[in-house]
Amino acid sequence: MKTLPPNYVAYKRTPVFTHETVPQALLHDHRTKAGTWGLIHVESGKLQYTIEGQEVHMLEPNFPGIVEPGRTHFVTPIGDVAFFVEFYRNETDQ
Repeated sequence: MKTLPPNYVAYKRTPVFTHETVPQALLHDHRTKAGTWGLIHVESGKLQYTIEGQEVHMLEPNFPGIVEPGRTHFVTPIGDVAFFVEFYRNETDQ
């Protein structure tokens, strides 16, 4: 999995989602817009993160997920989970 590029700063985040409140859109293929990176923070439990149907990662509190711009991805809650997504953009775009 990639890392956030240098000079990118957080500008927005989602509320905390659980296995009961995760929006349906996150459970199916979707992508961020050009130039927008995401960081999936798991507060508790486990979250499966699938990138372009090929790359699968198990996210946990000490193992966040990086969302690259334009790459199709989705998440799958594994039992009880709490997570949120933080969005990043180049600091010069603010």
